[in-house]
Amino acid sequence: MDPLSSAQDIPRCDLCETANVHSYCDFCHVNLCKPCIGDHISDGYDKHKIVPFNERRSTLIYPMCKIHPHKNCDFQCEDCGNIFVCSSCTASKQHKGHNFVEVTEVFKTKKDDIKKDKQEFENHISPTYEEISRDLENQLANLDGGYEKLTTTMSKQGEQWHREIDIIINKIKSEISEIKEKHRDILQKHLNEIKQIQSLIKETLHTIRKIEKSTEVSSTIEYSSKIREFRKLPPKVQVSLPTFIPKPIDREKLYSLFGQITPLSTATEENVMSPNQPNTSVRELLDEPELVTTIKTGYGYLRSVTCLNEEKIWTSGNHNEIKCFNIHSSLLQTIKTKSDNFPSDIAVDSDGNLIVSDGAIKTVYQVKNGQTEVLIRLQGWGPSQLCVTYTGDLLIAMFSDNKTQSKVVRYSGSTEKQTIRFDDKGTPLYSGNEKIKYITENRNHDICVADWAARAVVVVNQDGILR
Repeated sequence: MDPLSSAQDIPRCDLCETANVHSYCDFCHVNLCKPCIGDHISDGYDKHKIVPFNERRSTLIYPMCKIHPHKNCDFQCEDCGNIFVCSSCTASKQHKGHNFVEVTEVFKTKKDDIKKDKQEFENHISPTYEEISRDLENQLANLDGGYEKLTTTMSKQGEQWHREIDIIINKIKSEISEIKEKHRDILQKHLNEIKQIQSLIKETLHTIRKIEKSTEVSSTIEYSSKIREFRKLPPKVQVSLPTFIPKPIDREKLYSLFGQITPLSTATEENVMSPNQPNTSVRELLDEPELVTTIKTGYGYLRSVTCLNEEKIWTSGNHNEIKCFNIHSSLLQTIKTKSDNFPSDIAVDSDGNLIVSDGAIKTVYQVKNGQTEVLIRLQGWGPSQLCVTYTGDLLIAMFSDNKTQSKVVRYSGSTEKQTIRFDDKGTPLYSGNEKIKYITENRNHDICVADWAARAVVVVNQDGILR
């Protein structure tokens, strides 16, 4: 902005410091009023360049020649490393045959480069660093809130554990109450028998005392002793109290079962800027995949694959056979479904047992050591895809018999623990049909469902709240 046409204070003369500026010495870079121009050039120095103030800094100030002090260097010698030279230098023997370039051309080129650098700094570099700075400031500002959420999630897990422990304690207390009643019944039964015998003893003793005092011959002679009968004492009943045998607490095992904190992950991304894209993040996420082996399963099409361990995988397809292969493509084991139809899905639990979702018979069963054990038998709903969580629970996507509703249910063994069906507004989370709904749990214990019919991935947290 031009100071003379701006709302700022009018520039003053640098010499008298009172009068308004009128001219400018383009060599000394001094503001001058009209009366002070004469004072400024009165030193006899012939390099002063007085111009109107609006044209200040328009005069190039050339470097002085070191060999010819009274001459300006108007050229650069390209053969001598672009050193400044005057016209006398160009004609000297030292620079005979050398190539020269005018300083004004170099100056103009450099000015263009400086202008481009300025634009680059102003338009791209500086805004990009400001954006990075704001992002880091936002991360710092949200740090406490993020860790508070982490602590809250952990506390909810603790509350859930407390509830489960209370359920177990109440169940054991109920068992103790039942045992106590059986204990009471046994003791009361034997007490009643003893009371009955005592009553007979009392009656017999009364008869003896009566006969003892009697003078009747017949009743005395007819007396029959019952001492032998009563001397045979009933068996002594001793019912032992049950004992509670607490299992030792394995803190490390409890820690692993309770949950885990993922390690702090720091990702560094390479920032690449271009004029059109000031902040483009480029990062190679994965190495080139390596083909280890090709396994021919024999199915018309493959439906599910789940890893038993690093060497073995279970597979299922459009067939009633579930096959186990090793990584060398050798068939190790074949299991037929209970329905003799193809399974809806398969998974492997933490103990290495195969879990099968058999939608044709509305059943989820476990195959352990070659033996089949039914875990869940549904009514009104059919099981679809499933997965095993980090805590060992089973998550099953299922649909109603009329194929209009869907839900996700969490099981611990055969016990239903949680049903996920609607959001907080009562809207169904999942499309209501039997179409594929692949399900898994991520590192944060969120439940992720790939809803094929909805063409969406629906994510809820472990409490069933929509993310």
